[in-house]
Amino acid sequence: MAMPALEPRVWTAAAVQALPDDPANRIECVDGALLVTPAPRTVHQSAVTVLAIRLHEALRPTGAGAVFVAPADWVLDARTLVQPDLFVVPLVEGRRPRTDEERGHPLLFVEVLSPGSARYDRGVKRVRYQRAGIEYWVVDLDARLVERWMPADDRPTIHDERMAWHPAGAPVPVVVELAPFFDEVLGPG
Repeated sequence: MAMPALEPRVWTAAAVQALPDDPANRIECVDGALLVTPAPRTVHQSAVTVLAIRLHEALRPTGAGAVFVAPADWVLDARTLVQPDLFVVPLVEGRRPRTDEERGHPLLFVEVLSPGSARYDRGVKRVRYQRAGIEYWVVDLDARLVERWMPADDRPTIHDERMAWHPAGAPVPVVVELAPFFDEVLGPG
């Protein structure tokens, strides 16, 4: 007699949030599929920190948004909970949001590729972010470039010199020079 096929579990954001803390892994779910990746390494965290500082410095004079870094849960729907490495949200009455409910629709999600996360970052998470109408940057440290995905894109634009980003509400574009960013994180290339 054959064993009946087991249906895969459909994960919810609430079920992921109910799991015990696991400092060795990042646990997310996208469209009900559980994503477990190893905790980021030092160079990854350095890239997130440096980019967050650069974006914060560029955004501050525009009054267009606030920068946050992981770990921070972002629930896109009942079956999708993600922790983008970095995200930018609009200000609330000129100040940083103080609660998850105040964050509003994200202006930008950023993921820094790691060996354990690249498949998810470029695949299921990218598709889900696009479906949610979120601009998405994939930072590839090995290639020293940023893939920029807009919600309707079939292919990214590739940036290796600078990122010029004009978020809603900003009077001028926010510019991030990429060569100095990569040099600070990785050393001269």
